[in-house]
Order: sequence, then C-alpha cells, then structure tokens
Amino acid sequence: MTNAPPRVAIVWRGDRQARRAVTPQNNRFHRIFEELAAVGLAPEPAVFDEEFADDVLEQLLAVDAVLVWVNPLDDGKTRKILDALLRQVAEAGRFVSAHPDVILKMGVKEVLYETRHMGWGVDTRLYRTAADFRQAFVPMILAAGPRVLKQNRGNGGQGIWKVELVGAPAGGATSISVLEAKSGSAPEAIHLSNFMSRCESYFTEGGCIVDQPFQSRLPEGMIRCYMSGSRVVGFGQQLVKALVTPPSGAGREPLQPGPRIMHPASAEPFQTLRARMESEWTPEMMSTLGIEAASLPIIWDADFLYGPSDASGNDSYVLCEINVSSVFAIPDEAPAEIARAMASRLRQSAM
Repeated sequence: MTNAPPRVAIVWRGDRQARRAVTPQNNRFHRIFEELAAVGLAPEPAVFDEEFADDVLEQLLAVDAVLVWVNPLDDGKTRKILDALLRQVAEAGRFVSAHPDVILKMGVKEVLYETRHMGWGVDTRLYRTAADFRQAFVPMILAAGPRVLKQNRGNGGQGIWKVELVGAPAGGATSISVLEAKSGSAPEAIHLSNFMSRCESYFTEGGCIVDQPFQSRLPEGMIRCYMSGSRVVGFGQQLVKALVTPPSGAGREPLQPGPRIMHPASAEPFQTLRARMESEWTPEMMSTLGIEAASLPIIWDADFLYGPSDASGNDSYVLCEINVSSVFAIPDEAPAEIARAMASRLRQSAM
C-alpha cells in the first residue's frame, strides 16, 4: 500500500457557482496546479467566500498545505473572516502560505517604516492616530516637498496618495493637490484639513498611515521582484502611471500604464537588485521583522522605484510595497519554483 500524495489546496475568491464549477484546468492558476502535480503533490481548488466559509474550513482541515490568493480589499470585502479561518487551519498543523500573521508583518505598508533603516529605505514616517497625523504631517508637507501617503492595508492603489503643496497658507487654509494611485484617478485640488479628514477612516481597526517622500524617477518605471521564499524567481518591469501627474494640456483623462514585461531571474539588467534581495535585504528584513525561513511566503513580491543615482551613476532602489496576499500575474518560471518550494516545505515538516 503506497502513501497518498500530500494534498495542497489553492484558495481564491469566488461565488458558489464558481466553487461548484471549478476544476484544476479552468482557472488562472492552472499552471500552478500542473507544476504541483508534476512534483508529486495533489493540488485541489478551494474557492472561498464568506457565505460558505464553513465549507472551505472543512476542506482545508483535510489537506496538508494551503496556498492563498485573496486580496486584502475586494469589492468591499476584506480578509477578516478568511484570516481567522486560516489561523485555525494553521493551528491544526497545516502549512499555510502566506500565514495571516506573516502578512501583517510583511504585506502591509508599515513594513516600509519598520525597514526604513535598510538599503531599500528612505525618510519614512508613521502615523498611528488621526491626532498624530494632523499634528505631524502639516509641518512635513510645508517643509519637505511632495509626499506619498499610504494606508496600511489595501491593493490596487486604494488609499495611496501623492500630496503636494500648491499654495501658501492663506486665511488659515493650506491648498494641496492630491492624486490617488487607484486606476482612473485624476488630480484634485483640496484644502489640507479636508483631505486629512478624508484619511481618518484609515485609522480604524488598528490601521495607520505611512508617509514617504515622492520619488522623482517614478516615470522611469517600477521593478517588481518576485520571490519564492528567499529566492528571486523573476522580475516584472512596468511604466506605471499611478501618482504620475498628467502633463499640462493633457486634459483630465487618467494616464494609462504600460504593460508589465516579465523577465527571468537571470535577466542581466536586474542582477544587482537580485544579489541585494537574496544576500542582503531579505535576510535583514527577516531579522528585523522576526520571520523565520520556514514562514516566508511561497510566493511574494517587492516593488521598487528607482532612487537617486550614486556618485558612480549606478541606480539605487527604493522599496514602495511588498505584496503577499495575492501575487498574480507571475513570471513563466514562477509556477515551477512555487511547486519546488512547496514540496520542500512539506518534506521538512514531515521530518
């Protein structure tokens, strides 16, 4: 009698019809299903919604490992119920990637503040209450030039704002221009006090706001460094338009981003960044945040903007976000690396 292969559930959001109709082949994760099967694992879909969370919990308690692709914010829904469910599954001895507690360390904007001392960091401030925000941000925007404010949890550019002073205080009011990173956003002129009131919702349920300087090289593009555990598995390069102010005369139509061009981990232009991520920054991040190697997500990414060039003309890199909750699309090489990493984690846990 042979042992059955370890079962791996892949979780993403959908409705009851999607849960009933799903197969390993008819969804966007089909390559991951194929690669997991190729290394001797038994992958299965686990479509999730709060409406049938109990059914999903029952399924996940019967598998050996869980891979999760669910955004922190999605059409008004959060991960609150899912995260509680995943903690229960992990406590029952199943491997969960990414564990909700790891997401709260890595996959939130606060990581930019906690790792500001690292080579990828810049002058980063943190506001934990609306009162702190009102007291500390006013002198910051008056003195330090354009800033970027980020709510702690979100995706798709929601709650990420470029804030720029456009007029000296007059009659007690400071005029600013704000531009949200969310697709379709356009610059808006508003009084600073009114904008700060708008941001107060970001402090609910233990939320916070992270404040960084705007990076002037943003129009040159963003580099997404895809990681599996502590290994780089590819890169994505994109000319982003979020937070890029349209040129004068361009009307109020939002700028459209360019396509994300995927590259293998071996791509020559990114070898400096790869070396720093693997040998320096990821180990330093793990030490700073208290994350063990066995808890690193099977798939995650770090988004970098170009910082100022050094004295020799070499690029520097500024971290603007780490994505852990739902990293997709991914480079062509990543599904095989995900499968390899999952098989390795399951072997180690069986020892």
